[in-house]
Amino acid sequence: MPEYIQESDFIMVEEGFVARNLMEKIMNDVSQTDDRDAFFVADLGDVVRKHLRFLKALPRVKPFYAVKCNSSRGVVQILAEVGAGFDCASKTEIEIVQGIGVQPEHIIYANPCKQISHIKFAAKHGVTMMTFDNEVELSKVSRNHPKARMVLRIATDHFRSSSHLSVKFGAPLKACRRLLEVAKNLNLDVIGVSFHVGSEFIDPKAFAQSIADARLVFDMAPEFGHKMHLLDIGGGFPGIEDFRIRFEEVADVINPALDLYFPEGSAVQIIAEPGRYYVESAFSLAVNIIAKKEVLLEQSGSEENSPNKNIMYYINDGLYGSFNCIFFDRSPPKTILHKKPFPDQPVYSSSLWGPTCDGLDRIAEHIQLPEQYVGDWLLFDNLGAYTVATSSTFNGFQQSQIHYAMPRAAWDAVHLLHQGLLQTEASETLCTPMSCGWEVMGLMCSAPAQRSN
Repeated sequence: MPEYIQESDFIMVEEGFVARNLMEKIMNDVSQTDDRDAFFVADLGDVVRKHLRFLKALPRVKPFYAVKCNSSRGVVQILAEVGAGFDCASKTEIEIVQGIGVQPEHIIYANPCKQISHIKFAAKHGVTMMTFDNEVELSKVSRNHPKARMVLRIATDHFRSSSHLSVKFGAPLKACRRLLEVAKNLNLDVIGVSFHVGSEFIDPKAFAQSIADARLVFDMAPEFGHKMHLLDIGGGFPGIEDFRIRFEEVADVINPALDLYFPEGSAVQIIAEPGRYYVESAFSLAVNIIAKKEVLLEQSGSEENSPNKNIMYYINDGLYGSFNCIFFDRSPPKTILHKKPFPDQPVYSSSLWGPTCDGLDRIAEHIQLPEQYVGDWLLFDNLGAYTVATSSTFNGFQQSQIHYAMPRAAWDAVHLLHQGLLQTEASETLCTPMSCGWEVMGLMCSAPAQRSN
């Protein structure tokens, strides 16, 4: 049986489940009370399917989930159960994953600039893999964690993504030789190279260029006695289907680059740091309208038949809570009405506001909606990335509760992954056990086939 997560930790649902079904039930239940708090429904089956999809598309790459993206317990537990590693950026994130039994060798402390107390914490708890991109960091680590195994983070062409991480992190290639020499002089082992092309990248060819750059650094390492055996290709992978590029298209760039620069048999372990990829589409949010304000408009004669008001809606989650993702994604998520509008129902220019007293707590404006009322629900999909992890309790408003759901077939797949019984084959669907064995998103079960009586 799984060590980390039990059936009691989530709501078991049958195949054909969609998050909207469970949301409807919860909304119906709480609508009988005055406590119509905002809430998430998290489809852990979606997370499992993403994991299987990752294994199929990038068979040589082990995912180390980026905890910063969504540190909710259910997500971390299920990813630990299916065998993922974890990219942690702080003492607290290390505590979260080790608190559910993750071993140190499955953790990379992937923050190039670390607080000394956090370095000491990692040393005390056996976490040895950690990144760096400058001499000062090497000096700190040598004094406080001399057994650390260092991974040199290199800069990438950050202008190819909307999240320019290389502005803050990453050593240019021309600095790498010097950093390898400093590490040698400090008796620190450098075991590999990492990079991150940035979230929401425009051109997946950035991966090919960065893998080629990493090869150059690998080739420098023997000069200084470093035996590199780890390549970390970072994250930034799309988390929704209607993004401008599909995950498989990214994999089609990464795989040949790996085969060219780090072919099988080269004894190099390849890992990645997917975050958004795993969780963005798994979380849906329901919020309740707690107040509204109508702003009447002056009309000229030619506008007599047009709506004569703007409407401001105040909801019970906002920019300081689950909609913090707007800072990362730079656009509000699509608003979905819970109540189906009547035919020819007029629409009004509307805006959505969070519950806090801050005037900056504006979620969306100039959206066209039929009139809604206090007590009505609004729904939002694809809110798993940088929402739960970045929300606060500003003004005393609590974080939205998460209801975890798990389709039974996905739960069965988790058991097989936990036992190491799934192996790469060719298929496309997530299935339930059949008399001929298991077939799950391109992975074939090596367990004995179940026989019917």
